Amino acid sequence: MKGIDFRAVRWLAPYFGGASRRYWAVAALATVVSSALEPLVPALMKPLLDRGFKPGGIELWMVPASLLLLFAVRGAAGFIADLALARITQDGLLALRQAMFSRLLDARLSLFAQQNATALSNTVVFEVQNGAQLLVNSVMALVKDSIALLALLVYLVYLNWQLTLIVFAIVPGVAWIMRTLSRRLYRIARSTQAATNDLAYVVEENVLAARVVRLHGSQPAQAARFAGLSGGLRRLAMKSAVASAAITPLTHMLAAAALSAVIVIALWQSRSGITVGTFAAFITAMLMLIAPIKRLSEAASPIARGLAAVQRAIDLIEHTPAESGGQYAPGRARGLIELRNVSVRYRGDAAPALDRVSLRLEPGHTVALVGPSGSGKTTLANLLPRFVAPDGGQVLLDGHDVADWQLQALRDQFALVSQDVVMFNVSLAANITMDAPVNRERLERVVAAANLADLVATLPQGLDTVTGHNATELSGGQRQRLAIARALYKDAPVLILDEATSALDAASERLVQEALQRLMANRTTLVIAHRLSTIEHAHQVVVLEAGRVAETGSHGELLARGGLYAHLHALQQGKA
Repeated sequence: MKGIDFRAVRWLAPYFGGASRRYWAVAALATVVSSALEPLVPALMKPLLDRGFKPGGIELWMVPASLLLLFAVRGAAGFIADLALARITQDGLLALRQAMFSRLLDARLSLFAQQNATALSNTVVFEVQNGAQLLVNSVMALVKDSIALLALLVYLVYLNWQLTLIVFAIVPGVAWIMRTLSRRLYRIARSTQAATNDLAYVVEENVLAARVVRLHGSQPAQAARFAGLSGGLRRLAMKSAVASAAITPLTHMLAAAALSAVIVIALWQSRSGITVGTFAAFITAMLMLIAPIKRLSEAASPIARGLAAVQRAIDLIEHTPAESGGQYAPGRARGLIELRNVSVRYRGDAAPALDRVSLRLEPGHTVALVGPSGSGKTTLANLLPRFVAPDGGQVLLDGHDVADWQLQALRDQFALVSQDVVMFNVSLAANITMDAPVNRERLERVVAAANLADLVATLPQGLDTVTGHNATELSGGQRQRLAIARALYKDAPVLILDEATSALDAASERLVQEALQRLMANRTTLVIAHRLSTIEHAHQVVVLEAGRVAETGSHGELLARGGLYAHLHALQQGKA
């Protein structure tokens, strides 16, 4: 990247403009007032030195009155500008975060395979906040310091235009320094963000895998991995510090050169009548130029970091495609599912996850998918609610391609219980209903069917008890049964059970299996199972191997054939 891409500022305008225009107007007016009063400080020096020390020159009360009035007006204007800026920033952040989160909710699921949860949460919560605050504050600081600089220069021209020409000579040098170093700061800021995300991800991995790390004695290797990434982040921070620190002394050297020339020439002009008051006012105004010049020169760093941060928001909203669907939405489906010559390939150079699979699931029937790990069972199940799109062939529900269905209407037809159970930090009831209308009688019925009644009875607030972060205080079996209750409450015409009873003890499994047998009546049910004893009563068993259908039939038929299913069954029974 050759320089800062200010198109990001224009992209942000609708979020931080729009409804905040009146606050921008207030902030701009207050900033203009505060900055335009800058020259009044040196302007007071001239009459004070020329007439203040002479008898009858200036009334004594005028000095404190003038100073108090000046700083009161400047202080009030600054206070109003800061409040307006805070409102602009927070309103813009609210709109921007909502847009980013909305995109997360409707983004294609490939996004979550390409980026980890830490990077996405950092972008939505932290990076965009830091970036927006830096940009808004920097823009207003640029306006404030630019107006102050202009006002002081006008006053300097008024006092002595010849001396002011020397001041103008430093402007090109300051501009060159700012442009050169701002480009480097922007590149470093982008690299720092990536390094920060990598470091945060290592911390997340080690928190989630704390037992595994300790069990395998991997602490030294993980510590070395963390140290390496931390060292890289430190190097980037030092590069940024060098670039930022170089701006101030370079601009100060230019200012010092100009100041030296001004003093020499002013002393020479004093022989032709320049007063002490005029000289003092000029030097004071010139010295006051250093502060806004310094801040303007340093503005490159926060602007570069701010633009780098919001660039991730731009990438998320503008360059992340949303899921798309059709318009077909007939209401409740019958549950007829067909796969016609379906193929799925996750990477172009990898073997297909599914290879020309054809299958028919009759309404109300239970179909079990079995096979070795990696045979394509979960991929096949993910095709139905369009969590995965086929690379070839068709997936149909009630005779209509799932791509033609309106997305939410399609997903309303499915209830899913996965072996990876995710719970929200809300009540048990809310975790089960998932924002659907609450029917207390129905809720209690599915809780009992999922063998959760005893658990609920022990909780202080029953179904209204908040589960906490991912319900980590519950056992694995309890969390699995909560997920089953969630699927039962949805009462969709198609159930997908991905190892739904894998975490249950024998007694709980028996009770849940009995409840599932009753509730699966008249529903199409797709069961993914490694434990073949749990699918013996399925209407049809589909055996997958290397992404292809190896054999189909009932449990008894497949055992009689002596094929892959019979081999897997014998392994589990300890007969092979």
